[in-house]
Amino acid sequence: MKKPLHLLLFFALMGWSAAQSADDSTLKVEVKLVNVFTTVTDASGAPIAGLKKEDFKILEDGVPQTTAIFARQSNLPLSIVLAIDSSLSTRDDLKFELRSARSFVRDVLDPAHHDALALYQFERDVKELVPFTSSLSQIDGGIDRVKVGSSTALYDAIYLGSQALQDRQGRKVLVVITDGGDTASSVNYQEALRRAQQAEAILYSIIIVPIEASPGRNTGGEHALIQLAHDTGGKYYYAASTPQLDRAFQEISQELRTQYLLAYYPKQRLADSDFRRIEIQIPQSNSENLTIRHRAGYYTSKPE
Repeated sequence: MKKPLHLLLFFALMGWSAAQSADDSTLKVEVKLVNVFTTVTDASGAPIAGLKKEDFKILEDGVPQTTAIFARQSNLPLSIVLAIDSSLSTRDDLKFELRSARSFVRDVLDPAHHDALALYQFERDVKELVPFTSSLSQIDGGIDRVKVGSSTALYDAIYLGSQALQDRQGRKVLVVITDGGDTASSVNYQEALRRAQQAEAILYSIIIVPIEASPGRNTGGEHALIQLAHDTGGKYYYAASTPQLDRAFQEISQELRTQYLLAYYPKQRLADSDFRRIEIQIPQSNSENLTIRHRAGYYTSKPE
């Protein structure tokens, strides 16, 4: 009998143990489904909806995999960590960032799907202002408590935000609003990236650039955020004005409604590395103008 889709999605998120009996003995095999949330956009950047399971091809370390579960426009719960840079360098733009963040929260959260958001601010330290909740009033109260600090612990914010998402079920998203600098973190770029990948967090970076040609721009930090977004299947945006900031939030909200879930049981692999690289393809003649975004891979070892 065919299992209902919601049960299959549950198994995809939780993994499952399969037991096979033979001759009065039971062999238990732990099988872990790999979930890959995928965004497909056209040449103009607009999300593509309506693709089918047969349109996708999954490879792990170059080896084709069999898609076990496929879902369009997933209704799985959405967990978001919204991390706002409140360091001294963002002082002049903070009030505009907070106004746009309020609009984003109202647009993206759907309590009927058990969506939830946690609010963080980061400067020298990372502070959780609101734990995961779907209450707009609680989130608004947290936004009101965002205060300007001193230096910037960007990588710590990504690390701790990913850690908070680690045990959440469903889609896990980390949205970071920052000018790209890091001056105070206790973890480095590689540690932040690994924790985000282990948590299956999708990172969206909104990089605030008030003056495009400013000699004080931290281009190294910007490039790090761009790579982090790429390796987790997210996206980066530059915002030099309030309308651009609003547009970035609107695009993130729209993308989160048009993601695809592809899940597979990985085939046996003999390589020593604990990182497995994922590639999603759409092998059709008109796919050259499409952009496919998903996490770069996953670690087989557990988070430390």
